[in-house]
Amino acid sequence: MADYHVQFEKDRGVWSVKRAGASRASKTFATQAEAAKQAKVYADNSGGGEVNVHKKAANQVRDKRTIGKKDPRSTKG
Repeated sequence: MADYHVQFEKDRGVWSVKRAGASRASKTFATQAEAAKQAKVYADNSGGGEVNVHKKAANQVRDKRTIGKKDPRSTKG
């Protein structure tokens, strides 16, 4: 499970997706929506986690999304 942060990089003018504790961005995007969508995919692929979407100006968390673990069983019930 891994947590991801969606933050605006003022010096480059792009939205970045960073894994918690990472020094570099996993990927950068032109819009916040694209970055948040990709962060959700990354969290889902790593077995779940939390996606923290930050505000552009103040860099405060404005939205938290918890991505759950995938169910290992393919049967319903």
